[in-house]
Amino acid sequence: MNGERQQKYGEDCYCRTQGSPFFARKTRTNAHSCDKVIVITHSHPPDRVGIRWLSPGLKVYYIPFPTLVSSATLPNFFTFLPYYRTIVLREHITLVHAHASLSSLAHEGILHSHLLGVRTVFTDHSLFGFDDAASILTNKLVEAALRNVDAVICVSHTGRENTVLRAQLFERHPAVSSNAPLRPSQYVNNNVYVIPNALVAERFKPDPNPKSSDTITIVFVSRMAYRKGIDLLVATAPRICAIFPNVRFLVGGDGPKMVELLQMREKHLLQDRIELLGPVKPGDVRDVLVQGTIFLNTSLTESFGIATLEAACAGLYVVSTRVGGVPEILPEDMISFARPEEDDVVRAMSEAIRIVSAGKHDPVQAHERVRRFYDWGRITGRTERVYDAVLKSQPRDFWTRMQRTLELGRFAGPIFVAILVVECLFFLFLEWLMPREDIDFAVREDQSPGQSSGIELGTPTADFRPSSGDWSSEGDRDGDT
Repeated sequence: MNGERQQKYGEDCYCRTQGSPFFARKTRTNAHSCDKVIVITHSHPPDRVGIRWLSPGLKVYYIPFPTLVSSATLPNFFTFLPYYRTIVLREHITLVHAHASLSSLAHEGILHSHLLGVRTVFTDHSLFGFDDAASILTNKLVEAALRNVDAVICVSHTGRENTVLRAQLFERHPAVSSNAPLRPSQYVNNNVYVIPNALVAERFKPDPNPKSSDTITIVFVSRMAYRKGIDLLVATAPRICAIFPNVRFLVGGDGPKMVELLQMREKHLLQDRIELLGPVKPGDVRDVLVQGTIFLNTSLTESFGIATLEAACAGLYVVSTRVGGVPEILPEDMISFARPEEDDVVRAMSEAIRIVSAGKHDPVQAHERVRRFYDWGRITGRTERVYDAVLKSQPRDFWTRMQRTLELGRFAGPIFVAILVVECLFFLFLEWLMPREDIDFAVREDQSPGQSSGIELGTPTADFRPSSGDWSSEGDRDGDT
């Protein structure tokens, strides 16, 4: 890749995402378009603290914020800004890619980036409702965070519709006149994209020597939570076992609904036909999948369904509820759909059992198709085109962002404007407290140690080395991954 593009990309910053290591490697491999990828997440003591190199060009900063339930952190807002400013300056970050609607670090990273002249991209991975208090508050936070974001990526077309409605990512065009013909009054912003997830197909190869048996094993791997449709599994598993004597279940995962599974198994005396594995490590998922023939997904809401994709890649035939973006994942001959109802799940499972019993499903062919569809190289290329479009676009100035934020509503608008003003004042205080003239420049691959980087306000190109009490000691840089 030419030097102009390499200079534009500089280094990307991600809030924590499962696929970031693979994406980072592909980003650096694709014509060397990116110098370095920085991952920012909260710490996981005692092992994941400080700074770690996962691979050449992939660096992780573990911010020392305490976690609550499910590794979540409280919103930190201005507490995060000193850390974030330090990382952005020392690593020459020019573009920030944040993930997840409920990630406080993602929202705060987008909020702080504009002060540093950093462009922003946001990826939404989930679906949310509109009619309960939690969804209403969450949607307003997402709308505020994405009000001035440069681009939004969704993992499915269904997810795109959901995010556009939640974050109000459309323009309102008033009618020209009362006599004008009817036409759409709302148009989706042109900076909203759909790019699916990907997976490393080599990690989910089918069993090369499958055991021949008349027994059909149905695999279910998921968190045992209501949203994952565990109630459907509890209701349908005994019926399926009663209809098909040669069927057994292999269930992996843990969560609050595990008790109901245990009670169901004991009530129907199915201990020998329903095996509960408990928690399954990510590295062991493939070994669990290849023990089965059919994968069952009973989710009640799903934006994409990466577990379904992994199962199909491992050679399993898939039965899934027709919800969210799941119908967009696989061809119709690789999956059977059911409504999220007990009777229809039993019907779809009966159909799947007949298909695999007749030998109409080829695991090796299924693996090859998924490998071609969801290759990290292709997904990275599409994401890089979004980055190019963002970096070529005109950034919004501070007053424009204030005006757009004020339009959030009579109540929310002034609140978020006040947050922006206080944030700006705090940022100016940090500029005075930790001036850029005292910053040690990070040496880039295309820059000699003594070469000046030409620092300008709003164009981060420097490296700040924290003073006493540094949370990123040199001893942490060479830790295990």
